[in-house]
Formats: sequence, structure tokens, C-alpha cells
Amino acid sequence: MGFPATHPPVPPAVTGRSRWGGSLVAALLLSLMVVGCSAAAAGLNSFQSPDGRYAFLYPTGWTRVQVSNGPQVVFHDLINSDETLSLVVSEVTPDRDLSQLGSAVEVGETLRRSVISPEGSGRDAELVEAHEREQGGRTYYDLEYTVHLADRDRHELATVVVDRGRLYTFAASTNEARWNKVKDLFAVVIGSFTLQI
Repeated sequence: MGFPATHPPVPPAVTGRSRWGGSLVAALLLSLMVVGCSAAAAGLNSFQSPDGRYAFLYPTGWTRVQVSNGPQVVFHDLINSDETLSLVVSEVTPDRDLSQLGSAVEVGETLRRSVISPEGSGRDAELVEAHEREQGGRTYYDLEYTVHLADRDRHELATVVVDRGRLYTFAASTNEARWNKVKDLFAVVIGSFTLQI
């Protein structure tokens, strides 16, 4: 029994093109996703410490600033100069790992009280979120804060990791007014911090 006269059979050549066309569409979608990911990464530069111990990504258009008696590394945006990226390296007992310092929330609260808004600083900070992740065989705590100052509010993302008696605190900060525009970028930057050796 054949097809009714109103619906002629589809020629094999057309069917073959349709299958190939489906593959073409799939390949095109895949290439667009790869290009989209590359475009997102294209707005970032890489930084590695001179001793090769750590590395991270920072936004294009940001510049390194030399500071004394402060963070080991500081970058800021040339246009929005109050957007900063900093790395503080502190000494801890050599045989301690991050979990021995406390949970993600406990460490986040300790940093809030002692570094971000210590008593008398004029800053009031709140730990919004804290979670643990594993990367490269190491435990990292990712932290999010809101910081209230007398004249403005700020938002900060940070990650902390312990290695060989050092506590690394890597943080990105911006005005609350710009938070929604930069939060995804900041998440990528903070997540890029890795210990190399």
C-alpha cells in the first residue's frame, strides 16, 4: 500500500539532507556555545605570583596597585576605582588545614569580625552566604558579604584556602549599586584562584 495521492513520498535525497541538516544545526549550536564561553573568558587576564605558588584571573581594564603594610596583591578597575581585588596572606599553624579553623560559616564570621568589620572600624558587615568546595585536592570556603559604611553600602565575594602554614584570602569588592552588574564576573574571578605548588 502506498502513500495517498495528496501526500507524495519524501525522496531519499531530501531525507538525507534533513539528517545532515540536523547534524549541522547541532554543530552550529555547539560552536556558538564554545564561542560564548570564549567571549566570557576573553574579558579576563591571568596573574601568577613570581614564585609560581598561586594564580588567578582578573578583569581586563584593571591595574595592579602597590600597597605597603596591606594585602600582598591589589588590583582595581581603572574606571570604577572603588572596585577592588585583593589577596591577603596570613600565617597559621603549619600543621592545620582549613577545616581545623572551623566550618565555612565559622571562618566567614571570624573574618567578618576581625578583618572586614572589626570593632571601631565604622563598618558593619553581614555574612550573606558561606559554602565549601573542593578544587585540585584542596578545600576552599567561598564567602559573600554585604558591608555597610557611613556613606555607602558595598558587596564582597571572597575565597579562603590554607596551604603550608598560610591562609590565603582572595576577595573582590564593589559598591552595592554595581553589584548586580558584576556579580557573575566576580564569581568567576574568585573561583579562579588556585594554588599551583
